[in-house]
Order: sequence, then structure tokens, then C-alpha cells
Amino acid sequence: MEVEVKLRLLDSISHQRLSTILSRHHRKTHFQENVFFDGANAELSSNLAVLRLRFYDLDSHSVLSLKAKPVISAGISRIEEHEEPIDPVIARQCVAEPWRLLLINSSNIIRRVKEEYNVKDNGLVCLGGFRNVRAIYEWNGLKLELDETHYGFGTCYEIECESSEPEIAKKLLEELLKNNGIDYMYSEVSKFAIFRSGKLPR
Repeated sequence: MEVEVKLRLLDSISHQRLSTILSRHHRKTHFQENVFFDGANAELSSNLAVLRLRFYDLDSHSVLSLKAKPVISAGISRIEEHEEPIDPVIARQCVAEPWRLLLINSSNIIRRVKEEYNVKDNGLVCLGGFRNVRAIYEWNGLKLELDETHYGFGTCYEIECESSEPEIAKKLLEELLKNNGIDYMYSEVSKFAIFRSGKLPR
């Protein structure tokens, strides 16, 4: 179970201000491309699951993940997540021809997709995706991820923090934002849900 604090920043000015405040805690920045898949008959999405390929830093590496049963409330997200590394060359082939994913017999994720969600051979479709610039910071014992997410219909900004004590992490983050006059809201939906809706949250 992945548990994260997710706070949405209202605009690019807030994003830049927070980036500047955290600059001395910066560790690295990743350029991510996220591509999503579903069963041809919506076998995954109808069961609140999604299959994702994520490419990092111009295909330096890539990860296959299966996320399921998301719940987000008061800025805290809980979701079942399983991840596996995958060769970027193979991953790119799977984007072009999604059925190739189902041939990866060594993958526990693909086994679940077939057996648990009943996705048959040739039964995957690519839904498209979005790009994300993720700056990572180590601050007050927390790993913070500052996101600038580029959809085909606009850009969103968000600060995330995975934590086993999310209420404490959320309190620290809210204090940081409030003390520096940075406007924010609790994130109410996932990036994938925003992508599928085709519009930015209000």
C-alpha cells in the first residue's frame, strides 16, 4: 500500500516559489513520461485498476506498475501499487504494440493482469499519457516530490510526500506552505484521473 500526502499548488508562481524555498534541499530532478493501458473491454478501469509504463530521463530506465483501489481524502492518497523494472527498448515496443506486454511471462504484474483481471491475449489498449517533471528534495526528514505535470490540455502543479505517518507529514507541509504564503488545496483526484477527465481540476 502506497500512502502519500498530495497537495495541489494553484499556479506556476506557487510552484516556482516553493522550488526556490526548497532549493538547498534539492537532490535530483527526473523527467518522466507516463503511458497507461487498459483491457480492450475496460477490464482494469472497471475494477479501479490501471497499468502504467513510466520512462525516466529520456529512456535511461523504465518501470511497469499496476495500481489499484485508489482512495484519496483530505490530501492523503492510499493506493495498492506493484512495480517492476522493464527494459526501455521493450517498453517502447509495448507502447507501439500493447499486446507485447502480455508476452512478458516473467512479470508478476502481467500475470495478475491476465489472471486477476481476466485480460486476454491481444486484449490491451494504450490510453496515451502525459509528461511530468519531478524535483526531489530531502527536507526535515521527508522526501518531497515537486511535480509539474504537462497534459495535452494544460499543466498542473503538486507537492507529494510518501510517508508511513501521513498526518504528521501533511501538517509539516501545510505549515511550510502557509508560512511562505503559498496557496494550495488538497488534491482530490489522481494525475491519471485528471488525464482521463480531459480537463484541469478547478
